Amino acid sequence: MTLTQLRYFVAIADAGLNITQAAERVHATQPGLSKQLTQLEDELGFLLFVRRGRSLEAITPEGRQILERARTILAEADNIRAFAANRRRETRGSLTLVTTHTQARYVLPAALARLKQDYPELSLHLKPVGEGEALGLIERGEADLALVSSAGDAPGGGLAVPLFRWSRVVLVPAAHRLATLARAPSLAELAEENLVSYESTNRPESSLRQAFATENLAPRVALTARDADLIKTYVRAGLGVGILAEMALLPEDRQDLVALPAPGAIPECTAYAVLPRERVLRDYSLDLLLALAPQLDRIDLRRALEGVQEPNWPTAPRWEIPAVPG
Repeated sequence: MTLTQLRYFVAIADAGLNITQAAERVHATQPGLSKQLTQLEDELGFLLFVRRGRSLEAITPEGRQILERARTILAEADNIRAFAANRRRETRGSLTLVTTHTQARYVLPAALARLKQDYPELSLHLKPVGEGEALGLIERGEADLALVSSAGDAPGGGLAVPLFRWSRVVLVPAAHRLATLARAPSLAELAEENLVSYESTNRPESSLRQAFATENLAPRVALTARDADLIKTYVRAGLGVGILAEMALLPEDRQDLVALPAPGAIPECTAYAVLPRERVLRDYSLDLLLALAPQLDRIDLRRALEGVQEPNWPTAPRWEIPAVPG
């Protein structure tokens, strides 16, 4: 039994039993992956998958037990490699970061630019996805770090580290009737408008929908998008009033758009870094977190990740536009 065989087995399970996709994920050929799987089953003395012809139909009960242990073994092997690389002060490596478009576009550039200055040989892999997708990738071990936000409880799926707090803004064209307000529009005023916001607004548990519900109102959501730039484009096109994260508002947007504070009933959000538990992080991962949230302590982070200390995070500060290193 080898780590490669276990890695291939896990890859097949995570690819929905699609051997072609699994082979692509682990950069192997399909025949090579199938051969290693057969050798693993021969050594174990039982099948890991139920087969129909040449296709895999399901994971056997024995296979499910092996899968759980295989994930643990592979995670510990990765931890050993990460620990050794940190001890060697190795600067080369790979970091896979999953996050929303808003965080990727407006929050991360300055921090990633600083990280690349310190680690020029670091290979960065950025995947803009939905909030739920990001946490799923962390749980499956397909990403090193997720950057997501929540208006309520801290997200699950790993160790959630609060980074900063942010608010939403109401965005309208300069000629819109709300543009002359010298205050935040009320929920009742917004309920009369077609709204343009993030995809998450469609979910029943959306904090935006819940805010309207506190006043027995329902938002008229005309259009949703993952991309904050698209929301601004649709607002400019006259399709509705935008509600989006304050980070997405750029100085040039104020040339033709007016940003108003969101009603007080729409709660503040907290941006979190979600990390796999009991994972030895490479030094560059911790440096990225500290660039995003300087109030954090490196030693406390490591101890919390290793499970030897209960997290006691400092209060997350308000969002501030970071300076891009020159």
